[in-house]
Amino acid sequence: MTFCRTFAHVLLVGTIALASAAHAAGITVHDARNRDVAVTDFARTVSIGGAITEILYALGLESRLVGVDTTSLYPPAALRDKPNVGYMRQISAEGVLGLNPTLILAIQGSGPRETMDILETAKVPLVLVPETFSEEGLIEKIKLVGHAMGVDARAECLSAAVGADLAQLRALRAKVTKPVRVMFVMSLQNGRAMVAGHKTAADEIIQLAGATNAVNDYDGYKIIGDEAIVAARPEVVLSIERGKESLQADAIYAHPGFALTPVAANKSFITMDGLYLLGFGPRTAAAARDLSVKLYPALADQGGAFTSALSAANCRQ
Repeated sequence: MTFCRTFAHVLLVGTIALASAAHAAGITVHDARNRDVAVTDFARTVSIGGAITEILYALGLESRLVGVDTTSLYPPAALRDKPNVGYMRQISAEGVLGLNPTLILAIQGSGPRETMDILETAKVPLVLVPETFSEEGLIEKIKLVGHAMGVDARAECLSAAVGADLAQLRALRAKVTKPVRVMFVMSLQNGRAMVAGHKTAADEIIQLAGATNAVNDYDGYKIIGDEAIVAARPEVVLSIERGKESLQADAIYAHPGFALTPVAANKSFITMDGLYLLGFGPRTAAAARDLSVKLYPALADQGGAFTSALSAANCRQ
């Protein structure tokens, strides 16, 4: 009897494993390089990109993770429990491949180029996840990661929850009658501000919060001078918390350029957690809501009604 039970258990486990392998063998992912990547095994996955790691945990797939990068700050258990392969733009090929991964999920923009070239030529499937800063891009990111991991149903669940949060955010945003002009400042370098233009996470999160990017004449990040700051007429400066390197309010108010804008006059300076604000992961709608009520205190009552669907959704199984 014991032998029969043991044999039956082994047979069941083997059948499940074979079914999983067969399912994985049929997965093809069209990634950011406009290539089709065949995924045959996702049991040992390396995640490069905080949003990807956050999505994987939200899908209940942390047991498949064998390594994460330093931007994987949420949930805190990621960096606490998983090997660290370094900063997403300074990845070591040896550090990644040394973990014997069966799949590498990397956010678009990961690097350096030499490392990505080595990873592409390795025998490990590399899926480059598109980074499009929009509501649609966020949903597609979740679906692509879920598909690559063979859990399309869970990804649909998570996408629906995030979509519901974005719908709540749109309703809140519709109450804004006079958009505030916001300038996102990454840093001050020798007295010159590095600020975000269009096609950046900062630009999109500002718009999601119902505000206007004060910088509208270029894409990406750029260092600008005092005259450009004054001409942009920012009403609020937004930045991210970076530990000891965090930008300080007093430095902004005392800056020659910002001193001539409403930012200094109104003492309007906001900082938020970097991954939460700019990560474009499952919590993005909540981050935009938090920013919105900071920008428009009158919306606090309406904003307080925001209840994230993520807390009620169970997309982990």
